[in-house]
Amino acid sequence: MPARRVPRAFMLPWGKGTVLEEASIEGGLHQPALHLLHYELGEKKGQYAIRFAAFDEDGRMEDRPLIINEREIAALRAELALAPRLKALLKRLVED
Repeated sequence: MPARRVPRAFMLPWGKGTVLEEASIEGGLHQPALHLLHYELGEKKGQYAIRFAAFDEDGRMEDRPLIINEREIAALRAELALAPRLKALLKRLVED
């Protein structure tokens, strides 16, 4: 599967900005990916967000929910070590 450069631009109906970090793995039929987004324009300007995405074999983002198989957790965790800001934001999601 093709490598995606980071940082890179993204655009959504409610704002656009930069993908600052990405953690992704080869998942067989698709490539699960987690993105740290930073909005630079639009109603979310200045905010950070996490995007859960999956890419097909040609590197195109799939129009379906991200499904991470239990066997993929360790590999994705290792990739998150290379994306410290994304990892920190994800920790906030699961903290008590």
